[in-house]
Amino acid sequence: MDFTFSEEQVMMAGVVRDLLESECPASALRQLMAEGKAHDDHRWGRITELGLLGALVSEAAGGLGLGEIDLVLVAEHCGYFGLPEPLIDTAGLALPLLAALPEGPRAARLLERALAGAATVALGHPANPFVLGADSAEAILVPVDGALHLVDRADARLTAQPSIDPFRRLYRVEAETSAATQVADSVTAAPLLAAALNRGALFAAAQLLGLAQRTNDLAIAYAKERQQFGKPIGSYQALKHHMATVQVKIEFARPVVHAAAAMATRGGLHADARISHAKLAATEAADLSARTAVQAHGAMGYSWEVDVHVFLKRGLALANSWGTPHFHRERVAARVFGAPIGPDQTFTQGNTNG
Repeated sequence: MDFTFSEEQVMMAGVVRDLLESECPASALRQLMAEGKAHDDHRWGRITELGLLGALVSEAAGGLGLGEIDLVLVAEHCGYFGLPEPLIDTAGLALPLLAALPEGPRAARLLERALAGAATVALGHPANPFVLGADSAEAILVPVDGALHLVDRADARLTAQPSIDPFRRLYRVEAETSAATQVADSVTAAPLLAAALNRGALFAAAQLLGLAQRTNDLAIAYAKERQQFGKPIGSYQALKHHMATVQVKIEFARPVVHAAAAMATRGGLHADARISHAKLAATEAADLSARTAVQAHGAMGYSWEVDVHVFLKRGLALANSWGTPHFHRERVAARVFGAPIGPDQTFTQGNTNG
């Protein structure tokens, strides 16, 4: 069996990587912070030109009809470059849910505009206490008593909430809901919200994996140039061991994330546990990498003076989005203690029940 990514998947991710390399350097992120902004309109325009916003939307609904495995490498690159714009939140979360709603003119019109890059949709979810990017969205999907409502931003009351990451603008959303705003009742919304949770956790894990690699790369680059006692600090074995340990952690987390993406749509206990395992593994890799990078930079690693701090903040924010570590450990435990285990079970694709 071939577990490698296809040429098309690698090429698509490479196009995104090349764009972000030129349009989203750390200096551009610092410029945004200096201006007090959370995103760059020019960069978002370049991103929407790639046509990826409908990656997980069916072709019949105007999308590309791809799957999570096709987008996971893109999410890694978004994490690596610390992309502030909502490519993954739009293509991987909001639009697939919007497209899966029962047919309705409001949702259909909004989906068409969003696929064209003319509008963004913010997604509220019970797993997250606040809504990301609600201030810049045209409309917000709001869960109320299990049902889903689609409300215009102009009709919602937004209360800004502090965020550890300056590019993640969080809001408490309050809105008057009614039969006119409801787009899915509680029975219809339940599986859609469950699928959104898994996608959110999976793509957060992929971004954390990218962040882990970025902070380790920054630590290695700094260790090569920083001189002490007449030679680079990276030449000292103790520091080499720390960075090698981080890279091993990343390499062990990477196949876990990719495996979770490959079976994300299967559903059931087994797939849920795979996704939770991926979130846990990637979170641990990102945390270890950021801590090690801060140590490698010395005292200045604790300040905004070095780029590692930008990526550390994003990692801390993603670690508790789409389910805390405790939540995901509980889901893994449910698989381990609630279904058969062993080589004939653990390393198979599983089924919808186990």
